[in-house]
Amino acid sequence: MAKPSERVITIPRMGTLQLMLEDMFARLDVKYIMPPPSTAKTLEVGVRHSPEFSCLPLKVTLGNFIEAIEAGADTCLMAGGCGPCRFGYYAQVQKEITKDLGYDVDWIVLEPPKKGFISFLRTFKKMAPHRSIRYIWRQVLISFEKARHYDSIEKRLLHNRAYELEVGASEKAYTEAIDILRPAVSKEEIAELAEVALKHMDESVAMDKTKDVLKVGIVGEFFMLLEPVVNFDIEKWLGERGVMVDRAVYTTDWIAPSLANQVGGLSKEEVSKYADKYLSHTVGGDGQQTIAHTVLYVEEGFDGIVHLMPFTCMPETIAKSILPKVSKDLDIPLLTLVVDEQTGKAGFITRLEAMLDMMWARRAAKAGHDDWIPAGAGTH
Repeated sequence: MAKPSERVITIPRMGTLQLMLEDMFARLDVKYIMPPPSTAKTLEVGVRHSPEFSCLPLKVTLGNFIEAIEAGADTCLMAGGCGPCRFGYYAQVQKEITKDLGYDVDWIVLEPPKKGFISFLRTFKKMAPHRSIRYIWRQVLISFEKARHYDSIEKRLLHNRAYELEVGASEKAYTEAIDILRPAVSKEEIAELAEVALKHMDESVAMDKTKDVLKVGIVGEFFMLLEPVVNFDIEKWLGERGVMVDRAVYTTDWIAPSLANQVGGLSKEEVSKYADKYLSHTVGGDGQQTIAHTVLYVEEGFDGIVHLMPFTCMPETIAKSILPKVSKDLDIPLLTLVVDEQTGKAGFITRLEAMLDMMWARRAAKAGHDDWIPAGAGTH
């Protein structure tokens, strides 16, 4: 086992989380290894060593840990959890699996603050024993604020991509915008460069904002929404076919569930308000949020909803059973995609294509048009 002062920490990939960790660990002077980008190989490694009945996020994140350990990490940092969702057991299961595989690594579990704020802070102290808790918390808050801006840049990408005149231009601008913000250190620099980055997203890409586009909201289990390898990069696929995409949760929304959902747009109180008619209490995971955001997207005039969930996920299974009534009551097309390691991209895409056709036809019917697909829709 590594000495606390010599730890080389790793944590699974998920959305923009790596950008925040890169910044936070640099501030704390902690050695950190980013797992390689998740691929089919990552999933294959995780599936090979996971219980068959476990859900897809556990398998992918286990694959991340194994690849990072083999790259030199000696300490695995994993979030904990509470409530009905099995996420709270991931760290314990993965710890036993890596032990059985012969990996000599430490494990640090970061339990949510509501299980005890002092204990939450002490976990950070385990990562950076040479720093005071006050200093650690101050740096964590700055990194978190920077991460909020990373998420806002990503949200702008999802909105702009449908209007771009050149395929891939928004993606390129996104990468450049992230690089603009990355060097920021102080709060003032972060705020200033975040504004520059967002301006770059809007001004460096030729867009036709008069273009007729569909608006699709993506709801569901947080990992399935945030990690492209498990959702077949659905946001990019939709965006390049003339669909403006928004999703129910962004990385910092999930990291700070007790705070206002600033990027995704809903506080806990608002989740309860929007979901109350259909699901008036929490069911663990993101089940209630899935219902709430579906209702919100209808109010905001979206054309359809895509619901993503891992096979056997209990909270999303509950939401899945409720969503057909929401869809019927609010007259909104809805597609639920249940994903595990056996899911093929071809079938996934075929169902999305059928949904797009349905949404275009529905929009045209409402407008009284015979030509149900606008010229150029779905292509660049």
